[in-house]
Amino acid sequence: MISGVAGGLAAGLALTGAAPVGAWAQVSIPGETGRPVRRAPAPLLTVAGKIRVKNRGDETVFDRAMLESLGSATITTTTPWYEGPVRFEGVPMAKLLEAVGAEGETLTAIALNDYSTDIPVEDISRFGVLLATRRDGAVMPVSDRGPLFIIYPYDSNSTLRSRLYYSRSAWSVARLVVR
Repeated sequence: MISGVAGGLAAGLALTGAAPVGAWAQVSIPGETGRPVRRAPAPLLTVAGKIRVKNRGDETVFDRAMLESLGSATITTTTPWYEGPVRFEGVPMAKLLEAVGAEGETLTAIALNDYSTDIPVEDISRFGVLLATRRDGAVMPVSDRGPLFIIYPYDSNSTLRSRLYYSRSAWSVARLVVR
């Protein structure tokens, strides 16, 4: 049912190469005129590569509201980065890939610090991978592995508690490239 989500996203993004007008915010910038100007929301995630749905050139750019409109899920799991179980909330990666019409076999996640990791697309549905936007109910700042963190449900399968899957769990994700 890719066309349903992708079609809805396409309509919402207006596919004009710019952010949809409805998503723009009125922002007052001090100046001589004192008149408010329109500014697009800050981009949170860019998806590129083998995708069919685009809103800026050959990419799809999401702000937080656009990303969260795709739906949400929760994974509570232990990780090597935090003490005890942690509740992560965010967008199921399968929904994100469906929304952009992804057609590749590998997903390269690139973090704000240029760390990158390759994730087989089959992992996404096989394990229910999450693009977390919140940890224990709070938005994650860059200083605490945010704003986006790729999370596997490590406690659901002992295979996932390994260096291989931990290395696929990039934090401070800014860009995804479908290959």
